[in-house]
Amino acid sequence: MNQVIISAAIIFLIRLVGLTCATLRILMVVRGMKSLAWILGLIQAFTYVTALGLVLEDMGNWLKVLGYSMGFATGLVAGMVIENRLAIGYTNIRIISTNRGIEIAEGLRGAGYAVTEVSAQGRGGMVSILHCSVLRRSESKLRTSIINLDPDAFITAENVYLVQRGFWN
Repeated sequence: MNQVIISAAIIFLIRLVGLTCATLRILMVVRGMKSLAWILGLIQAFTYVTALGLVLEDMGNWLKVLGYSMGFATGLVAGMVIENRLAIGYTNIRIISTNRGIEIAEGLRGAGYAVTEVSAQGRGGMVSILHCSVLRRSESKLRTSIINLDPDAFITAENVYLVQRGFWN
């Protein structure tokens, strides 16, 4: 019985590594990071074949299947957590403010951010739409600054990729 539990744990760990790499690989592909995506894909494929082989040699052993399944699910979440902590790439923050667009723009510029202002018609009248593109690792700090300037601002974020160099903070 101990050998079966050890085998299931090994399969879990192999799948954990494989799915973590798979999740990160997809995100690197989206960001155009070919070399890193290739390395992660190699690790993903190797771990997949290895873990699957260990499970298929004894399909009647439900602990191995459970280890495989749990490693898959845990690796998926682990990859997301790691990618979020790495915060690779850029994000575009869109701020919609009914009353404080100018104050937000001036405050963010004073903090060193580049801000583009657009006037727009909203449901209740004129609003300011502000765009600010930053490195993803700066997103939380920027969001805090915006909320301090206008707690009622509507804020969205989109992952973007760099096409032509501009001002980034």
